[in-house]
Amino acid sequence: MNYLRILRVSVRALARNKLRSFLTTLGIIIGVGAVIAMVSIGEGAKTAVEERFQAMGTNLLFVSPGSRSVGGRHTGFGGWQSLKVEDALAIEQNCDAVLYASPIVNTRAQVVYANKNWNTSITGANEKFPLIRNWDVELGTFFDDSHVRSGAKVCILGSEVKKNLFEDEDPIGKVIRIKKIPFTVLGVMRSKGETGGWMSRDDMIIVPYTTALMRLVRQDYINSIDVKAVSANRTPEAKAQIEELLRIRHKIAPGAEDDFTVRNMTEMLESATETMKILTILLGSIAGISLLVGGIGIMNIMLVSVTERIREIGIRMSVGARERDILLQFLAEAVTLCLMGGLIGIIVGFIASRLISRFAGWRTVVSPDAIFLAFFFAAAVGIFFGFYPARKASKLDPIEALRYE
Repeated sequence: MNYLRILRVSVRALARNKLRSFLTTLGIIIGVGAVIAMVSIGEGAKTAVEERFQAMGTNLLFVSPGSRSVGGRHTGFGGWQSLKVEDALAIEQNCDAVLYASPIVNTRAQVVYANKNWNTSITGANEKFPLIRNWDVELGTFFDDSHVRSGAKVCILGSEVKKNLFEDEDPIGKVIRIKKIPFTVLGVMRSKGETGGWMSRDDMIIVPYTTALMRLVRQDYINSIDVKAVSANRTPEAKAQIEELLRIRHKIAPGAEDDFTVRNMTEMLESATETMKILTILLGSIAGISLLVGGIGIMNIMLVSVTERIREIGIRMSVGARERDILLQFLAEAVTLCLMGGLIGIIVGFIASRLISRFAGWRTVVSPDAIFLAFFFAAAVGIFFGFYPARKASKLDPIEALRYE
């Protein structure tokens, strides 16, 4: 059996109706292109999350309030304000696997400078915040321990806030107002460059946590504690020490539920990666529906083609063509349509992902796996939806086919 000859015959048959063949493959082109573009968005988001976590360091831990059962009702994680400033100080002093710890206070506020204003997140922390988060100051200096102890009205700007309030003006030494309270700008943090649909860490202002507690939120509890372990290898040990210490400090009985949660970067990265993986599968599945629609269109056209070429099939059978030859010819036509659409769709998907990255600002990553999957899916669609019309053509009675008008 000459497969190359069957392929040539199939291509000539498709070329006789160029417009119809193109419109038939259009569904496959759109489907493959959509799959590649959507998967590239999911992969880009996954890569961005991984890089963000790795940039903060693998020895970073977060202590946050846990849940608490009150009258038979669970408040949910973060619903019980159980953390105090003293907890953060005790962690740093008593846990030998911990290098630094910082109380964290979070709020949002409208910030005003001259005739400009900007709504941003405010983070209260201590002077070790840049060391814990591996985040350098680009302009000026970070506040020191004396500012924290005195509750000084000083602040450090994220690069996004600096751009919106000061543009090209030097902000060092200038006074801004946070909740109508004047703060002196000491420095500007280095840009993390994490935008594109994700919350940007550049869009924030850092103040001493004592100042945040006394003047901005007026509360006696903190929202969380940032902890840096001595090394990545000692991160599990640091976590265990923190949990043991806080259970003692919070007087939690053996076997009782913790009123806090300690998570390290590895756990958070795994959770975020799993979420991004589900997002990628969801986006790819939604786009894959258009491939099925394109496959149905191919089946429809191939059935029409069989009806139009009944006499041709009869003639071929009368001169010796077997059922398998007819089956392979029509199956080859369906697969050829899908593969052509798949190749064009790969190009369209690649271009679409680049356009999305450029104009929408989203990070996209076109992986070889996505290209292979989309191309394989296109071939499978051709075989699956082309088999029935091909089999119908191969089962025609030669005599009836020759008499068909």
